[in-house]
Amino acid sequence: MREERGNEFTVTLWFKMSKRKNSHLLEVPRKRAKSSQAEPTEDEDERICSDQGSSALWTQYSASGEVGIIEKIFLKNFMCHSLLGPFTFGSNVNFIVGNNGSGKSAILTALIVGLGGKAQTTNRGSSLKGFVKEGESSAEISITLRNRGQDAYKPDVFGQSITIDLRISSEGLRTYKLKSKTGLLVSSKKEELVTILDHFNIQVDNPVSVLTQEMSKHFLHSKGEGDKYKFFMKATQLEQMKEDYSYIMKTKTVTQNTLEKHEATLQEIRHKYKEKEDRYKNLASLDEMQEKLNHLKHQMAWALVAEMEEEVKHMRERIAEEEKSTIKYDRKVEEWKGKVAEAERRYKQFHDQLECVTERVQKLQPECGQLRNKVQDCNKAFRTAEACFHKQKTNVRDLERDKEQLLKRINELKYSITQLNAVDTQTRMKQLNQIQAELDALTLQESTLAQQVGQFQQACASAKDKLSKMRREEHDLQRAIDKKQHELAAMEGSRQGGLRRFGEQMPAFIAAIEEADRQGQFRRKPVGPLGFCIRLRDADLGLAVESCLKSLMLAFCCDNYMDEKVLQALMIQSFPHGQRPQIIVSEFTDTSYNISHRAINHPEYPSVLQALDIDNPVVTNCLIDMRGIETVLLIKNNRDARRVMQGGHPPRNCKEAFTREGDQVYSNRYYSSAQQRARYLSHDVEQEIRHLQVSLRTQEAHFKAFKQQIRDVITNNNQNEALLKRALDDHRRVKDQCRKLQLEVNDLCIVEEPQSEDLKPLEDELEELSSRLAVCQEEYDTEQQQMLTLKRTYEEVELLYRQHKETINNVAEEAEPIKEELSKSDQDVEKSKHHKKHYEEKRKAHINNIQAQKMILENKEQELKASVVKASEICPERLDIRRTAKSLDNEINHLKHKISTQQDQHGDRDTIIRQYQEALENYNSVAQHIKGLKHFIHLLSKITNTRHNVYTEMRRYLSVRCKYYFDSMLSQRGYTGSMVFNHKKEALSISVQPGEGDKATLSDMRSLSGGERSFSTVCFVLSLWAIAEAPFRCLDEFDVYMDMVNRRISMDMMLKIAASQRYRQFIFLTPQSMSSLPVNNLTRILRLNDPDRRQSILSFGQRNSELPE
Repeated sequence: MREERGNEFTVTLWFKMSKRKNSHLLEVPRKRAKSSQAEPTEDEDERICSDQGSSALWTQYSASGEVGIIEKIFLKNFMCHSLLGPFTFGSNVNFIVGNNGSGKSAILTALIVGLGGKAQTTNRGSSLKGFVKEGESSAEISITLRNRGQDAYKPDVFGQSITIDLRISSEGLRTYKLKSKTGLLVSSKKEELVTILDHFNIQVDNPVSVLTQEMSKHFLHSKGEGDKYKFFMKATQLEQMKEDYSYIMKTKTVTQNTLEKHEATLQEIRHKYKEKEDRYKNLASLDEMQEKLNHLKHQMAWALVAEMEEEVKHMRERIAEEEKSTIKYDRKVEEWKGKVAEAERRYKQFHDQLECVTERVQKLQPECGQLRNKVQDCNKAFRTAEACFHKQKTNVRDLERDKEQLLKRINELKYSITQLNAVDTQTRMKQLNQIQAELDALTLQESTLAQQVGQFQQACASAKDKLSKMRREEHDLQRAIDKKQHELAAMEGSRQGGLRRFGEQMPAFIAAIEEADRQGQFRRKPVGPLGFCIRLRDADLGLAVESCLKSLMLAFCCDNYMDEKVLQALMIQSFPHGQRPQIIVSEFTDTSYNISHRAINHPEYPSVLQALDIDNPVVTNCLIDMRGIETVLLIKNNRDARRVMQGGHPPRNCKEAFTREGDQVYSNRYYSSAQQRARYLSHDVEQEIRHLQVSLRTQEAHFKAFKQQIRDVITNNNQNEALLKRALDDHRRVKDQCRKLQLEVNDLCIVEEPQSEDLKPLEDELEELSSRLAVCQEEYDTEQQQMLTLKRTYEEVELLYRQHKETINNVAEEAEPIKEELSKSDQDVEKSKHHKKHYEEKRKAHINNIQAQKMILENKEQELKASVVKASEICPERLDIRRTAKSLDNEINHLKHKISTQQDQHGDRDTIIRQYQEALENYNSVAQHIKGLKHFIHLLSKITNTRHNVYTEMRRYLSVRCKYYFDSMLSQRGYTGSMVFNHKKEALSISVQPGEGDKATLSDMRSLSGGERSFSTVCFVLSLWAIAEAPFRCLDEFDVYMDMVNRRISMDMMLKIAASQRYRQFIFLTPQSMSSLPVNNLTRILRLNDPDRRQSILSFGQRNSELPE
């Protein structure tokens, strides 16, 4: 209701404001023409205006302005002026003349700003700080307004004048001081200034009150009819009145909406009133319900006793049954004790057998070591004898060659001695030259063959190396093809089950684990393979996750080391050596680790942990322990990965990152992945199968081409070896020929006349060489015999060592099945112990349960006794109850709730009656108030419509008066004109034609010359002056575009209006000298001198000042 009253007060206040403003507008014609008592129609207006004549416009008034006119203005550090003024204005006409830059516009700008106008209104700047003179900290403006007569504002406080001092800081802040005539500070609030201006009806933003140079130019050059209409509406304050009416209609709509909400609230108030009325009418006694409640409580007491007796009976029967079942647990414990003993016996039997085999192996080991040492010694001795044998063989061959050469020399010497006539020297030289030429040719051929041999040897060696590498690569390719075939078979098998992806043996291995778990071989069933237990949230990151986890994709997790042994035994049966998955032993937990303090939390990229969906916390914890997946980022793009990891500041807690291609990125290094596609985490099985088939076909084609390359290399190598053999034979043959020719050359060069005495030393040397050869031959035979003997000994010892080692291996092989049986026996022992411990714990828990139930039974019996005593206190006579305690309790609670609700609802009788009366009064009051508010809104709508009609009539009346005054102003120059208002389209069309009477044709103002347009504009402004109310008028350079004739006529018109309106003040700013103005006591001219840059105070002249009043 307070909100409704507030809305009502708001609407009323706005109507009062509008009424006050309308009264001002309605008072305008009353002040100017006392004969205007009512608002005539448009036809009547035309008649009235035509009857009055132009003489009525210039009726003289002797009264002067009493309130609101400007008496004095003073400027300091304002715009580009240090000091300007003080200026004392007359009460009627004031001219401020001076050249450009003398300060005319500064005075007008200071008047607007000093009286609260905005900086944009002046068209001289966008902010107040722009008005402070450059280099100064502040600017000051002082304006004195007249405050006399019966309309004075607080005359007892301010006196006959009000001084407004404004200080503008260089930051754009302004401070007001409102002083009385005596200079006493009255207020420093802008609100007080706004009240004063409203009281004096001063509107500095109204172009009729203050028409600046820029506004005049804009209006003069404006071609839009809408701009003229807005100018008219703003000058007559009709625009403000229109906005007030719009705001009142919006407020009325808000009030109607609020009324609708309050009508809905009235329904709630009526509902509450009906509830109070029902309580008032339905007051009844609660004794009957209270009596029924007491009876139910008696029944409840003995019902609890009966239920407790029944519960005690059942507990006794259950304890008896539990004591009977104890025998079953005793039998199970004894049974498994026997199985444990049997398993331990078998374990000891296999253990003893294994010990026996181990002792046999240990006994054979020393002898094997001795034989190995003997083999090494014999081998060493054999190698030494073999070296001596080859050395002696070389010595014998050298001696035989020397002997052969010596014999040849002796024979040649003998032959030369037998020759009586030596060969002529010239013949020998010719033969020598011929042999030398042959030797040179053979030497060149031998060099060429040596180069060929080197080339062929190098080619054969390169071919052998290349062939060796290609053999290894062939083997690798064959293994890759076999691996790819296994992967394809596994992938095709994974169509029915995803486990085949992890290897052909994996489904059977998982089945073996399931079977072993059913048999109780595991304490906790192992989990794995880990890659089968995880799911990707983003399929694009499959290769990245596999590159991160690697072998962990196939790993299994065990809870304890006993389970690890069992799992290891199953792996031995399912997987070949070297292909067994990794086993991780870690205690199983039901919750994942809390890694919030050490995990990555990147806003753009997930960690491996965040990229996976893992249901089993054991898998999560295992991957955190083994790989730290909470500290590894997954970044799809390589460039982004390098930027994040190697940009200088890697993310917190981040150790490494993986890209979509599987590349591994550290803060200081980068590793590319060799894996091309995800093998285990790919979602599209068929696509993976197609990819594997294509890859397999590609590898097989490559393998086939590679085998052909091997065959080509072998063929080329065979050809090179054949060529090498041929070149070696040719080289050896040429070399022998060269040696023979060289010997012939040497023989020919040293031929002398032989002497018989030269033969004796050679024969002696031959005899000595023969004796040495015999000795070496004997030593050669000895070494050969010794080498053969040592070789036979070495072969015999080595054969014995191999036989002994084979015996040890055979004995060791006997231990393998024993080890397997021992492992099985050990598992059986552990299994039996586990079952025995299980049943012992169950028996112990069973016995403890029986003891606990007996304790509970004893407590229940005590509670039963206490319940019987308590029930006897409530109801001494035991009742036969057929209902359950729960149903009785529900009924008691329901009855208590009903009693409590009625007590809460009813309460005290006087209170109920008082609340009913208050609710009735509240309902009636609200209903009456809403009814009154509806009536008020209806009345408000009616009044608003009436006042809006008056506003429309007033707008029409002011439009007609403006037309009349405009025609009268134009007629002063002999112009004719037309002014057409279109209020619906908000347009004002003005047409003016210089000329006389009917001879003139009307045309738009745009076709006029500059002076004619300025004169027409002045006529329009003067027309608005005639219908608008303001204590003073200011015009800045109104005659700037006029010729001398229009300027004189306009000036005469304005002076006549000023003379007829002595109660108003007129201030005209013009660059003209105004020396032709008539001299009288109503006109004051303030002449500003051109500014002197050397002085800070501008002097001004005053002509024909107004006499003191």
